[in-house]
Amino acid sequence: MPTRATKRGAQRTPLTRDCDVLICGASFAGLTLARELEDTGAHVLVLDRYEIGERSTSACAAPTDWLVRLGLGQTIRQTFGELVMHTASSTVRWPLPFTFSTFDYRSLCGLLHEGAPSSKFETATVAGIDTGPVHVVHTDRGELRAPLVVDALGWRRVLSNAPAIQPPHARLSRGLEVHADGSGDDLEVWIDRRYVRAGYSWSFPAAGELRIGCGSFEPRDHVKEATVELAARLDVPADRYQGNWIPHKLRAATEDGVFFVGDSAGHCLPLTAEGIRPAFYFALALGRELRHTLAGRATRQQALERYSAFSAQHAWTYACMLAAQHLVGRTTASVALRAAVRAAGLPMIGRWAFQHYLAIAPPQFAQCRRISQVPATAAGTPAMRVASSAW
Repeated sequence: MPTRATKRGAQRTPLTRDCDVLICGASFAGLTLARELEDTGAHVLVLDRYEIGERSTSACAAPTDWLVRLGLGQTIRQTFGELVMHTASSTVRWPLPFTFSTFDYRSLCGLLHEGAPSSKFETATVAGIDTGPVHVVHTDRGELRAPLVVDALGWRRVLSNAPAIQPPHARLSRGLEVHADGSGDDLEVWIDRRYVRAGYSWSFPAAGELRIGCGSFEPRDHVKEATVELAARLDVPADRYQGNWIPHKLRAATEDGVFFVGDSAGHCLPLTAEGIRPAFYFALALGRELRHTLAGRATRQQALERYSAFSAQHAWTYACMLAAQHLVGRTTASVALRAAVRAAGLPMIGRWAFQHYLAIAPPQFAQCRRISQVPATAAGTPAMRVASSAW
């Protein structure tokens, strides 16, 4: 497991501060949002219990075009134009109409953070929230006040006041992988009951490293033994474990005046468990709504309604993918599954399917026009200046 490098003991000084936007969570969604709010004149504070880039829980792969359009191309380690699909009795190469790339997590997070030089970052563990015109967020280092608060902390949805649902009863998938020294030329996926009863396994090469893992749609099924078995089959040591729970159901994107993005809103795509691209996508959408609010062109309530509606527009797509996930979970050994895998390898079918899949969160969204700069004034920064009025 990663070594924690965050502040300890006397270094964890009290933290009490007012800010305009408080972003809880410093991974793909939180850092992308902070960068999108750059040049607004707002006081933006990002919190996480770990240092930036310290703790990856992902195989770290995304469509290449997304990484390039976000200016993150230099973090790419390896790029693939095909996906190799294995079932228990066959192997099919799927040509992709776009490329996927593995990347370095620490470097990518660092670049996103560098893109928001006016935002501040602090390590702190977020414990809860008192909602109001100006929210009060409780941490292990003190209380923080902000009218605009974002939960990008992941599947635990820490800033929700609804009853917590813990695995294995929550709607979550279970994933575990090893990051072993090694190399490969193919992006590979296994749908094979020898490893996972309902789910899939993978091997993602990353220029000197193989990211090998197993994910189960059924949270009661453990995946460590299967991960070790797959690593052994690929003749690499089971080194450097990392894993996490993966949401596979869309959740409310707002609650009690708080914004939720990324895994905390269930934005990870069902079936494929692709969470990085949706995290970028929904964080950008949220950032653009918050820019309107910080500019005084919309109230917080209007931003909540618009962002919630934007997220909800994707409900049908997510429901269809979740239905496909349930179907795959029941047919991992069937003739129908093998036929479907072969059909997806046909150029016309595969191109159609993957283009529609990419369109769920298209890379062109990364370069939509941003709102113009909002300067701070002597009366205060944009959000706190109107915090007592029309939120």
